[in-house]
This record gives sequence, C-alpha cells and structure tokens, in this order.
Amino acid sequence: INAIQVGLYDPCTIIDFEVPKKYGLRQTIGDTLGIGGIFRALRTIPVLEDFTRDMEKVCPDAYFLNYTNPMAMLAGYLQRFTPIKSVGLCHSVQVCSSHLLKKLGMWDEVIAKGPVKEKIAGINHMAWLLELYDAEGNDLYPEIRRRAFARLDDPNTDDKDLVRYEYIRRLGYYCTESSEHNAEYNNFFIKSKYPELIDRYNIPLDEYPRRCVNQIAGWKAAKEHYLAGDITHSRTHEYASYIMESMVTNTPYRIGGNVLNKGLITNLPAEACVEVPCLVDNAGIQPTVVGRLPLQCAAMNMTNINVQLLTIEAAVTKKKEHIYQAAMLDPHTGSELNIDTIKKMVDDLIEAHGDYLPKYH
Repeated sequence: INAIQVGLYDPCTIIDFEVPKKYGLRQTIGDTLGIGGIFRALRTIPVLEDFTRDMEKVCPDAYFLNYTNPMAMLAGYLQRFTPIKSVGLCHSVQVCSSHLLKKLGMWDEVIAKGPVKEKIAGINHMAWLLELYDAEGNDLYPEIRRRAFARLDDPNTDDKDLVRYEYIRRLGYYCTESSEHNAEYNNFFIKSKYPELIDRYNIPLDEYPRRCVNQIAGWKAAKEHYLAGDITHSRTHEYASYIMESMVTNTPYRIGGNVLNKGLITNLPAEACVEVPCLVDNAGIQPTVVGRLPLQCAAMNMTNINVQLLTIEAAVTKKKEHIYQAAMLDPHTGSELNIDTIKKMVDDLIEAHGDYLPKYH
C-alpha cells in the first residue's frame, strides 16, 4: 500500500504554494492537477520507480495499491511504465452520492428505501455521477438539480459545494471530488480578474497548507495517545482491506478503480488513467467497460488528461520542455499566466525543489 508524501509539508508543499503565489497564481489544494499537482508527481514518480524495482525482485505478482496523489499521474505511470500490477484507490467515488444527498437534505428519505443505484465513471477527482436512482427506481437527479440550483441562486448561502453544483447546471452532472479541489481543475472559478468569484463560490484558497498544519498537530497528539497505550481502531470504508479480503477469500467486491483506459471509456485516450467500476476477486482487479461519456464530460476530462500525460512524459524522458507544456496546458495556470511567465515559474520551482527532483534537460 502506497500512501506517501515525498517532500512532506515542509519544504515541498510550501514550495508548491508559495512560489506560484509570487507570480499571482493561487491554488486551493495543489495535489492533483495544476502546478502543485505537476510538481508533486515529478518528485513522487522516481520514488515509485524505486518501489517497483524492488517489487520486481521480491514480489513480482503482488498488487501495488496506490493511495498517493496525484492519482491519475502516478497510477498512469505505474500501469504504463512498470511491470507491476497496480490500481489507484480514492474514496471520492465511495462518498460521492451520499455526500451530495446529505448536503441537499435528501439522504434520510432516500436511504430509508434501501441502497441507491449509481453509475460513476471518468477520471480521478473528476469522475461523473452519470446516474443516481433510489431503491424503488426513481431518478434522483431532477430533485437534486432543483435543490442545487436553489443553493446557487441564494446569495447568502454558506454551502461549500457550489462549484460542483455549477457543474450540474452547466455540464449536466455532479462529479466525485470536492468543490475546493475542482475549483482549480478548470479556468472558470479562480481568476485574478474576477476576485468576486472566490466569495461567490466559497472557494478556500490555500486550503491544503492549512490542512497540513492541522494534520501535523493531530498526528503529534495521536502519537502521545498511542505511546500511552490508548489505541483503538475500527475498519473504515477505504478499499484496501476489502480488496485484500476479496482476493484471498474469492469474495466478489466492487470498487471504483484507477486503471489504464484499454477501451473502457471510448471517447478518452487509450493511454489515459480512468476511474471506472472494477470487479475484485481471486482473479485480481477486472475493470468494466463504460462506453462513451457525455461529450461535455469527456471534454472536461481531456483538459486534465492533457496535463497528466505531459507530466508523465516529463518524468519518463527527463525533458524540461514537457514540464513547461504540462503547465501551459493546465487550465487554471494557462488562463492566469502568459507563456513566458509560466516558463519562469517552472524554472523557479525546479530550482526551489533542489534534490527532491531528478535532473531535467
């Protein structure tokens, strides 16, 4: 199980946020896409390469379960450029429908009828909730749209999920990852020329550094509890332990997995890493074919896939030009900065990361 953060909060996450900020580029999370996601991938992929070399020698048939972000870049690299069996795991698929229904005050009534029926596919952090029905077969989207649009039209709402509600309004579908994440995956919401959008959509700039500080404090407190013998735990909804159980006991289990797109989503590239339903049993992880996404959803995914593929290309070839290209084609970065400024920012980030990055030419 891979759940690492290369470079930690200090210095690398600080670098990911503070250097771009000097150029007027603001971020919320910076771990999946954008300039922060690009550099997180570039410093993590060499470590994954080391891991897989060791696995080739000692456990070539084992699965590599990746939880580390940027998921699509790392899982895509693993599945294209290493011989190890791997899958990318993210809980955003697991909590997507329940989060939406709870936020809109629909959960209790819906779940009282039984489990919901959902269909989710796309890419990590931007997989689309394509269908959502209650246990009696009623389509929940009409009422979801009515309530979501009412929140969007309320100038006094404190709802933190307005970006994803806007996705429903403009693109037709809700997506899996939070609004603070998705605010920086496009060129729509964080715009220096329109600062009023930050308040309008309740966008928390610099959110991830704040979380890091709080998490580090929480880890220190937890350490003291553990050292004192105060250790309790319970099984969570995270996929990894259920995958292990399923493979060992041959008990079928379904996950939303990040896998190479071998004809699974037909209007996305074959080399893209996609997030689709997968069956797990003693035969391993078997992705299912989804077919075509709605055109506008595939188009949104492609704006992210472009960056993911170029970042992987940079990591594999060690060519600096591909880092520049990934940053130029990033929707948020490219909408805020000109080409020359992007190049200079990338050079400054490479220098600031020092030995956390390999040498590029």
